[in-house]
Amino acid sequence: MTASERVPESRRCILSHSANETFALGARLGQLLAPGDFVGLVGELGTGKTEFVRGVAQGAGVSAAEVSSPTFAIISAYRGRIPIYHADFFRIRDYDEAYSTGFTDLLESDGAVLVEWLNRVPRAAPRELIVLSFEDLGGEERRIQAYAYGIRYQQRLQTWIPDAGSSRL
Repeated sequence: MTASERVPESRRCILSHSANETFALGARLGQLLAPGDFVGLVGELGTGKTEFVRGVAQGAGVSAAEVSSPTFAIISAYRGRIPIYHADFFRIRDYDEAYSTGFTDLLESDGAVLVEWLNRVPRAAPRELIVLSFEDLGGEERRIQAYAYGIRYQQRLQTWIPDAGSSRL
C-alpha cells in the first residue's frame, strides 16, 4: 500500500506568498530533520519543490547555493549538520529504475532523504514519511499540503507546523 492509498495521521495546509516564504518553510523543516527521515515532494514543474529543498538544506547546515534540481544526476548528496540526499524522480519510469540508481540504499543511510516527483514511483517510498504537495495558485503564491504518515512524522509535523489549521508564513 502506498502513502496515496492511506489516510495520513496528520495534515497541514500552508500558504506561501513568495519563493522566500517557501524557502523559509523548508529551512524550518531542515532544522528538525534527523537521520532516517524521508520527505516526498509532489507537484507540477515550477511549483517550488526545489526552492523548498534549498531551504531544507540551509536549515540542515548546507549552503543553499549548492542545491540544484538533480533531474539529470537523479541523486545529489549534501553534507551539513546531517547528510541530505536529494533525489528527483522526474525521469525515472518505475521502481526497478529507481533501484538501479542506488536510491534504495539511501533509505538506511545516515541522513535525511528528500524526493521530488515521488508520485512517479510511489513504491519507492517507505511506509512512514512526510509527503508535501505543492500547488501553484498564481503569481508566486503556493499552497503546500503536508501529510504525515506514522507517529514519528506526526510528531515532526506538529513541531514544524504547530497549528492544525491553515497558516500563512
